[in-house]
Amino acid sequence: MKRKYEIIKEIKRLKKEKNAVILAHVYQIGDVQDISDYTGDSLDLSRKVTSTNADVIVFCGVRFMAETAYLLNPTKTVLLPDENACCGLADMATVEQLKNKKKEYPDAAVVSYVNSSAAIKAESDICCTSANAIDVINSLHHDQILFTPDRNLGGYVAECTGKENILWEGFCYVHENIKLSQLRKLKKTNPEAEIIVHPECTTTVRHFADFIGSTSQMSRYVAQADQKEFIVGTEDNFVYRLQVDNPDKIFYPVGTSCSGMNQITVEKIKLALEKMKYKVYLPEEIRSKAKHALDKMLRI
Repeated sequence: MKRKYEIIKEIKRLKKEKNAVILAHVYQIGDVQDISDYTGDSLDLSRKVTSTNADVIVFCGVRFMAETAYLLNPTKTVLLPDENACCGLADMATVEQLKNKKKEYPDAAVVSYVNSSAAIKAESDICCTSANAIDVINSLHHDQILFTPDRNLGGYVAECTGKENILWEGFCYVHENIKLSQLRKLKKTNPEAEIIVHPECTTTVRHFADFIGSTSQMSRYVAQADQKEFIVGTEDNFVYRLQVDNPDKIFYPVGTSCSGMNQITVEKIKLALEKMKYKVYLPEEIRSKAKHALDKMLRI
């Protein structure tokens, strides 16, 4: 406990010295969320990085999130505390694959989920998050949508909008691993609990749920609900955030975690600020094109 206190004290000193801000995704471990200045989902943090006056942004998330922070703030130093903090879903789409798909469907609008590399965003017409994907798709006047890289979110959006989505064969293993049998078992044990799930879950899981939404949407839903118990169908660390924000309610995790998100610790945050590593950088050609797709999303 004393060592942890000393690490946190040193992080606070370094933040002040280097005019740094710490952003943490809600899938980060509790200690990292506690030391951060802001927590949120991809959309929340995308907005936050455009309004900070800090010189240094320490992004506690996975690489594509730190890339997003950099492409919106190229004059700032963006640090990813662990260079191996990667997203398995983002790695399922390459630029070569996307270029081939665009040739196959030349009239389709290319919508890239923010859980993708900056290089993929640069080849896209517009980006979306799980929170605003439906609004983004509804804003487009194309008959066909080439949606990359998450087939489950793409399928969910197609259900909600009625538009033809050409789905990529990518998926988030954290959500793909959530099985209907797990939810049924948890529901049987906790019959009063509502089931809330992320749209990256499979169709059968989504259809069994009481509520489907991004983490920010789930946060609002829980806060406003009279219901006191919830089975939470997303990364287990999100339960920590929900419990902190709603101490009078009970949450049941489903037992699924993201190895990339769990790479980051308070020790690595301290080291990142001390050594100014690991810096995230994008070539200007990719950054400017990716920013254009992201800016279109943020305007929506």
